[in-house]
Amino acid sequence: MHQLTGVIFRHSGNIRSISIIEDQPTVTRIYFELDLPGPVEALAQEIESLEVVRKVERVQSLQKIYGKRIIIMGGGAQVGQVALGAISEADRHNIRGEHISVDTIPLVGEHTLAAAVRACRRLARVKALVLAGSIMGGEIEAAVREVRAEGLLVISLNMAGSVPDASDLVVTDPVQAGVMAVMAVAETAKFTIDRLRRRVF
Repeated sequence: MHQLTGVIFRHSGNIRSISIIEDQPTVTRIYFELDLPGPVEALAQEIESLEVVRKVERVQSLQKIYGKRIIIMGGGAQVGQVALGAISEADRHNIRGEHISVDTIPLVGEHTLAAAVRACRRLARVKALVLAGSIMGGEIEAAVREVRAEGLLVISLNMAGSVPDASDLVVTDPVQAGVMAVMAVAETAKFTIDRLRRRVF
């Protein structure tokens, strides 16, 4: 790894993300997303000349293919309804050139959900989190405040518990929550949460 990153450094490259896709005793596949000031061909040739490298392949970035990510987590029924709104709205924007993907994970339990909320900051390209359940608070609220402080948009269903008080936006209708999450991150939408006069719908 230090040899690969050394070459990237010499070419003034900025590593935006890195993933070890496959790690076996005889071969390891590593995926880099880079910003480069110069042509990529020179960097690719130097990396391929390293003894530890068998092959270099240029691919489209995950940012280009999958784009911005919206994560929906919480109770299964509510997650499904939020996903219905988010996927339908994302399709409308993606047809016009956006790249927005929607990920879902049904979860239960205060500490499980709190850990998942905090983990969103370690996931690449996540722009918004929607919490879909009937009651959330305690450690989940603390996790929501942490990720919001780091710039992640958090939308909550109108539920029991303290999580709605800690969120950027509270929406009663789960389908509408999904729609608003997509509109908030889409560049092809004119919807901005900061301009709303109220935050509970």
